[in-house]
Amino acid sequence: MKRLQHRHHRAMSQALAPLGLSLVQWDTLRHLQRQPDASLHDLAVLTFQTDQSFGSLAVRMAERGLIERVPGPGRAVRHRLTEEGARLLNEGQVLAERVVRSSFSALTAEQLDQLGDLLDLALGNDPVADED
Repeated sequence: MKRLQHRHHRAMSQALAPLGLSLVQWDTLRHLQRQPDASLHDLAVLTFQTDQSFGSLAVRMAERGLIERVPGPGRAVRHRLTEEGARLLNEGQVLAERVVRSSFSALTAEQLDQLGDLLDLALGNDPVADED
């Protein structure tokens, strides 16, 4: 699984480069589409970054016009997609789907279903989610 993930990351990074996006930037845009007004901390967690490293990334993305940083309650800063960010997200999504399709193209529909079932079985219940 880790080898496939590593291959996906390399392929995605290469595919996104012509758009001027890194994989973590595209992932940020993806999460912001799903969770508008997300906090810096929430986005850091979702993208597997520290708050400090994500803060630097968010500033650079805002400077490029990909996201907006808007004041939230207290000292919180909320983040939103800009039109340019949404456009690049959509272009990146097409590229991501190509990478994933290519990775699994050797599998039949039945094998893909079986793989999904096996992964679901291996994952089982999420003990962290069960604690909530």
